[in-house]
Amino acid sequence: MEKFKFSREYEFRASPKVLYQYFSTPAGLQQWFASKVKYTSDSNFDFIWDNESHPARMSVQRVNKLVKFEFLKDEQRGNYVEFKLEQSELTNATFLKITDNSDNHDVEELEDIWDDMIYKLKEIVGG
Repeated sequence: MEKFKFSREYEFRASPKVLYQYFSTPAGLQQWFASKVKYTSDSNFDFIWDNESHPARMSVQRVNKLVKFEFLKDEQRGNYVEFKLEQSELTNATFLKITDNSDNHDVEELEDIWDDMIYKLKEIVGG
């Protein structure tokens, strides 16, 4: 199946330094992104959703700027999720751009999924 790249941007009233830990650490990701997250070895993570394991590799990491996870299961090859943080010099707001590259082509469903997760993250960070 052909991959579909979904992107969405969200505004936060928190600094990239505060937000970054929620995208780059198992403890941070587990609070809003997956039921359970384990660091397995050498930039490899295991994301658990609905009691199902989804191994991924942190392929890109720029401190306080960018994190990208590429999923490793054969049926998920080419799937990735990227979290990119940018801060506005004018308003001091931080913008999170999410790129979700997967087999899911349902834009409405993807919007609902990400909006719900980001709502949960905003409740945690207060932004």
